[in-house]
Amino acid sequence: MKSYLLPLTAAVLLAGGVATQFASAAAERTLLAPLPKVDVPAAGHSATAVFAGGCFWGMEAVFSHVKGVTSVVSGYAGGSPDSANYETVSSETTGHAEAIRITYDPARVSYGTLLRVMFSVAMNPTELNRQGPDTGTSYRSAIFPQSPDQTRVARAYIAQLSASKVWGAPIVTKLESGGFFAAEAHHQNFAALNPNHGYIRMWDAPKLVALQKTFPALWSARPVG
Repeated sequence: MKSYLLPLTAAVLLAGGVATQFASAAAERTLLAPLPKVDVPAAGHSATAVFAGGCFWGMEAVFSHVKGVTSVVSGYAGGSPDSANYETVSSETTGHAEAIRITYDPARVSYGTLLRVMFSVAMNPTELNRQGPDTGTSYRSAIFPQSPDQTRVARAYIAQLSASKVWGAPIVTKLESGGFFAAEAHHQNFAALNPNHGYIRMWDAPKLVALQKTFPALWSARPVG
């Protein structure tokens, strides 16, 4: 399950401005993934991507600030629709992964670029069945391709990243199939609506700093709603 607790001493420090320093330090440690050698051809004005990379709050926060993204929905990927709710998914028995569904304009941002952002700042692709303080299969990193082209590009990019050895450890992100089911309303836009939440300040604010610093041309100061 997600770790909501923040030690009092850390909370006090964050409230005192250490959050900015913490976020900046995290951004310094960002590992920039290489440009994808292959990409999905730009076609049409709207496409969908589904990524899983730990807590959907942070994943949604990152991609809602990417130019060319028009919508981000938190939810559950894989598994069946009847068990796609937070309490049941948190039991780690349903096969779901916390995930996000991204709607984007391929003319403004490519699928390969979205993959690069995910691997660079949104999650750690070497952590198996966990991200940060959260453990369990629902926090695994996975890509749910929505088309044959996305399957081809995602598979090629994971192979490229593995060969690059940028992380110094095996890439454990997998390609999976399955439906996407939107999460409960109170999970949507969580970071934007709760910027002072202890979990957001500790674990997700650094990702936004890293996004802005690492991909300044992609950064949108105002998140999509």
